[in-house]
Amino acid sequence: METADTTELSQHDFAALAPETIISAVESLGLNCDARVFALNSYENRVYQIGIEDQPPLIGKFYRPNRWTDEQIIEEHDFTTELAELDIPVVAPLRFDGRSLLHYRQYRFALYPRKGGRTPELDNREHLLWLGRYLGRIHAVGATRRFQYRPGVDLQSYVIRPVDFLLTHGFIPEYLRDVYQGLINALMPRLEQHLSSVSYQPIRLHGDCHPGNILWHDSGPNFVDFDDSRMGPAVQDLWMLLSGEEDDRRHQLDVLLDGYFQFHEFNLAETKLIETLRCMRIVHYSGWLAQRWTDPAFPATFTWFNTPHYWEQQILQLREQLAQVQED
Repeated sequence: METADTTELSQHDFAALAPETIISAVESLGLNCDARVFALNSYENRVYQIGIEDQPPLIGKFYRPNRWTDEQIIEEHDFTTELAELDIPVVAPLRFDGRSLLHYRQYRFALYPRKGGRTPELDNREHLLWLGRYLGRIHAVGATRRFQYRPGVDLQSYVIRPVDFLLTHGFIPEYLRDVYQGLINALMPRLEQHLSSVSYQPIRLHGDCHPGNILWHDSGPNFVDFDDSRMGPAVQDLWMLLSGEEDDRRHQLDVLLDGYFQFHEFNLAETKLIETLRCMRIVHYSGWLAQRWTDPAFPATFTWFNTPHYWEQQILQLREQLAQVQED
């Protein structure tokens, strides 16, 4: 197995990752590629389906530089491996000579078994119950110890740093800057108040548990992509599965919790954090897009971002969130 190159990977080299390099990286592990490499729908990292001779294809994830440290990536891998060893349906990385985080030249990558599936039906009671049961099991394990290296769901990383980046790098149009900053100034004390007023025990989470990170098949779900795994409130992994009108979301949450309570306790007071967490995610998402804008894949894909219309819609959305958190 090839050892890590100490030369730091540049964003340009990461964006230009070539099939030949991917194949060489996988073959450095003693595997034989059949030269079929297909890019999958991922932007934060580079993810590929890689054909292996006489074996099912594997999924290769090549990590974006300067986002997570090796320790943080390994901690996420260890969490998913811990879950998989308890027969919880998560897709954990494969290990080679005991290592899940692999290196080839300046690249860091991991290999996963390929799992197929479709998006779960969130209007299907049985699907929701099933998801609730497995999230309860994931959180029961997540509550047994803390992450040592990975961050938490907090205002610093979800709001303060993204807003600072947006403002200092000129993403928000001049005619909207004062309005945007005023909304953030009005939101911050409310968000701080809500986060401090609900007493919860932070646990290890999936962190980004939206329907696109769940692959549904006839035997149930597979939870994938724990790349955003953090310490935080349990409700962080529940609220992104809710959609529709308020009554619809309330019903969906009730069904999820019916399954969840079969395996783990849930502090119902955490439901008061849903609109706070939604607001934090809105701001964080804009900041994430802005921070990745020099990656050619982002302007080509997210053509609607960083337009006057986008920022006007963000203003309206943040006003709605301000009204929501003021009511709670």
